[in-house]
Amino acid sequence: MKKNQQSRREFLSNTIKASAVLAFPSIVPASVFGKNAPSNRINVAAIGNGRIGRTHDMPGVWQYDYAQLMAVCDLDSLRAADGKKLVNEYYSKRDGKDFDGVKLYTDYRELLQNKDIDAVLISTPDHTHAMIGVAAARTGKHIYMQKPASLTIAEGRVISDVVQKSGVKFQIGSQQRSSEQFRYAAELVRNGRIGKLKKVYVGLPGDPPGGNKTEMPVPGNLNYDMWLASTPEVYYTEDRVHPQSGYGRPGWLRCEQFGAGMITGWGAHHIDSAHWGMGMEKSGPVEIWSDKVEFATGGLWDVHGIFKSEALYANGVNMIVSNEFQNGIKFEGTEGWIFVSRGDYQVTGSDPTKPGEAAKKIGASDPKILTSVIGTNEFHFQVSKEHHGNWLEAIRDNKKPIAPVEEAHRACSACLLHHIAMKLKRKLYWDPAKEQFKNDDEANKMLSRPQRKGYEVK
Repeated sequence: MKKNQQSRREFLSNTIKASAVLAFPSIVPASVFGKNAPSNRINVAAIGNGRIGRTHDMPGVWQYDYAQLMAVCDLDSLRAADGKKLVNEYYSKRDGKDFDGVKLYTDYRELLQNKDIDAVLISTPDHTHAMIGVAAARTGKHIYMQKPASLTIAEGRVISDVVQKSGVKFQIGSQQRSSEQFRYAAELVRNGRIGKLKKVYVGLPGDPPGGNKTEMPVPGNLNYDMWLASTPEVYYTEDRVHPQSGYGRPGWLRCEQFGAGMITGWGAHHIDSAHWGMGMEKSGPVEIWSDKVEFATGGLWDVHGIFKSEALYANGVNMIVSNEFQNGIKFEGTEGWIFVSRGDYQVTGSDPTKPGEAAKKIGASDPKILTSVIGTNEFHFQVSKEHHGNWLEAIRDNKKPIAPVEEAHRACSACLLHHIAMKLKRKLYWDPAKEQFKNDDEANKMLSRPQRKGYEVK
């Protein structure tokens, strides 16, 4: 495998000159140069070099020899430089020689014009996911994007449509689809091991109030206007953005201007996994309501804390989502129940699952349920052993990834529907096919938000 960074164009040009051949195939056969030859390698760029990017998404890609992290991008120039250093150091250590082949960008639009880049990781704040994802799809880049898929349901529909039209391989970061216990639990439910499914309980955390509201000067290393993107102009304060020192949990996660809080933060994971078991991964609820919610007040942060909301699906299944339940998903049927969670697995140190305190990965009303073998003629999901690897394989082998864009949009939409119900505090009636509320102008206005000029998702 070539360890230095070399583009396809340079590789083919040099090969032609060396062999004096007038014509040469654009994809070099693996039998000639090996499976990791420059022409077969997937060149990946990391957009967003913060906490989740450097601890989860970059390592998720660089572990595969047939992928190369060739560029990093962050609109905080210090984080971009840190990201470049991190990747260069990894390849230097892996290969036992100095490596300095990573290109640095501070504007994702410039990065997307680099034709040597095949695919991008989008590890940015929630409110920029759809904006960058749409731009990446329109330039033909394959996409791995952190969840949730969008800030609003209207944005989500745009990115799903654009990605599907482009034909690029899209993977949402719902890595529970690549966890054996979540797949097995959903297959057991889909194959009737707990009888007819009646209720699904989804346990999610809330967020506490707080945050320093003091206005501060914008750091010289941060392009704050681009960071705000489509959202309204507001003054800079560190607790609204991300730490200027270190990579702790960023404050934007707790500001409704940039997301909906834990209902989309962890809800995008658990509601997606619940949809798997319910057979609703390409649809959504028909009724949604909330009778208990507290939104943070007094400080900068204003997302929900304690809450309870419910949804009814067309198949008669009732989903109840609350911070009162244990973190995870409980499927309840006419003949038993199954509970599934991540156990003590953590993506970041601030995850609401702690070693020694977490629930079992999977449990059931009857232990025999968990020893059930799913037969060859029964329903099966695609098997994925690692989420980033599944995406890279989809690109390499031209196959469907395990967490495609429409299902990502539907999971995110369900979360946002719960959030709208929490805001309006009354029962809402939803048409999953039309993606509109029925006879409810007030609720329908909440499907989108005004967007600042130059940062629209359209």
